[in-house]
Amino acid sequence: MPRRQWLRRITMRIVPSGDTIGAEIQDVDLSQPLDEEAFARVEAAFDTHAVICLRGQHLTEPQLIAFARRFGEVERIFLSQYSHPQYPGIMYVSNIKENGRDIGHADAGRVWHTDMSYTARPPRATLLYAIEVPTENGVALGETHYASAADAHDSLPQEQRRQLAGLRALHQVAGRRARTGTGQQDQALRREQPAVVHPVVRTHPHTGRKCLYLSKGECQAIEGMDGDEALALIERLADRIVEPRFRHTHHWRVGDVVMWDNCTVQHLATFNYEWPKHRRLMQRITVGGGVPC
Repeated sequence: MPRRQWLRRITMRIVPSGDTIGAEIQDVDLSQPLDEEAFARVEAAFDTHAVICLRGQHLTEPQLIAFARRFGEVERIFLSQYSHPQYPGIMYVSNIKENGRDIGHADAGRVWHTDMSYTARPPRATLLYAIEVPTENGVALGETHYASAADAHDSLPQEQRRQLAGLRALHQVAGRRARTGTGQQDQALRREQPAVVHPVVRTHPHTGRKCLYLSKGECQAIEGMDGDEALALIERLADRIVEPRFRHTHHWRVGDVVMWDNCTVQHLATFNYEWPKHRRLMQRITVGGGVPC
């Protein structure tokens, strides 16, 4: 066994955040390919903790893609205007402007959501690589909040869990904003991506855990339920998911690679920074997933 691989195996450390979700994986250099045993530990940590962070990375685009690809197919980006010119699976998330135009998606994640639940096969995972992180007086800005939809489900009374089993919710791009027809970008995406229906309670394909799979942003109806009653239920369950006891907050550093599970986790961005005083630049990849069941 090469000495580098042996050292990697004995030095990798998985440090839980102390919250219901989240862990830091230490002493891993993603610029070097992970052997099967090392990757198995990383993937197991991902399935267990739902949000993983690997700090201090220095990656080229091919290296970032190679790591993401170990978890599944790297998807092409819907918002092609923000995709990397050579690597269409990478999208820029940034508040930086060049010639008066955003170089990346500047306002992603303003509401609690799980990525692309409005597609028939939502992504298994989303990955962000921090290239520039805004700071103020040495303190990082733009933290990301995560919430466990699995722990939220487990906290429900057994009778309520029984009542939710079998319910299916309608997911659409921009969800309730779709009713108003506002937002040119939302309208364009809706033309490409019709509404889909997913279970309100989804089963994780690897762990078997049940989770609440809905959000205020994308969900606007539940099959077989009166409109007002459905919206009230969506509101209650969505609020349950993001209760503080189920949350984990990530404070970014340059070189962070953070990946989260879109089956069991919702996330929310923080916009406590502004251009041109602050610069934020990240690369984003989504990894393909299966049909929710």
